[in-house]
Amino acid sequence: MPLIPQEPQIHERAQGPSAASATGRTASTPRPVPGPRPVPGSRSASTPRPGRPGPGAARPAPPAQRSHSSAGQPKAAGTPDSVTPPSPLSSMGAPGASGTSGLQVQVIPASPGRALDAAEGAIDLLLEAGRAPGDILVLTTGEQHPWATHELSFGESAYWAQHDAREDVFFADAAAVTRAHSRPVVVVAVNGGGAAVAAKALPQARERATALLVVCGDAKRINAVLGAGV
Repeated sequence: MPLIPQEPQIHERAQGPSAASATGRTASTPRPVPGPRPVPGSRSASTPRPGRPGPGAARPAPPAQRSHSSAGQPKAAGTPDSVTPPSPLSSMGAPGASGTSGLQVQVIPASPGRALDAAEGAIDLLLEAGRAPGDILVLTTGEQHPWATHELSFGESAYWAQHDAREDVFFADAAAVTRAHSRPVVVVAVNGGGAAVAAKALPQARERATALLVVCGDAKRINAVLGAGV
C-alpha cells in the first residue's frame, strides 16, 4: 500500500496586537508615549490664558480665569473709536503691520467691569494674527489680573523674572508700569482706579508700546487723556 506523504501542518496565526509570540508569551500592547510638554510661554486659541505657574516650580492651581463676554467686545463698525474684530485689530496686531507710520493706537469701548474681558479678547486676536506671546504687555488700572495675583504670591523676584524672560504675555498693575520694559504691543484694561490713575498710566503705557497700544475702557476718558482721534 503506497504511503501517503503527510501534509504539513499549517498553524493559524492570531491577528492583532495581542498575538502570541514564538516563545508562547503574549505580546504586550505598546505603552503610549507622552507627547511633548507645552513650551513655556506658548499660547494658542485652544490653550488657557496665563494663570498657570511658571516653569520649574511645583505650584498650586491658579485662580479660575475670567470668561469672555460679548458685553466686553468692541462695538459695531461705524461707531467712533470702535473696533470690529477680527479684521482691524488682528491686521494691526500682526508683526510688521505698523510699518513706518509709528505707533498705532486702538480703543475698545468697555465698562470698567468688562474692560479686562475685552483686553483678553484683544490678546486672543493678536495671537491669532501672529503676535508672539512675549510681544504683549498687559496693564490693569484697577483689580489685578488673576495671573498677576497668583504669581506675586510666590514673591516679586520670581514674578518679575518672568517679565524679563519675555516668554509669555505679562500682566502687571499699571502702578508698576515704570518697572516694565518696552514691548511691541501694550494692552491697557481701564478696569477701575479712578480718572487720576488712568490719566497717569495711559501716557506711560504709550511710551512702552513700540508698535501698537490697545486701550479697553471708556472711550471719552481715553480720548481725553491720549488726545482726540485715537
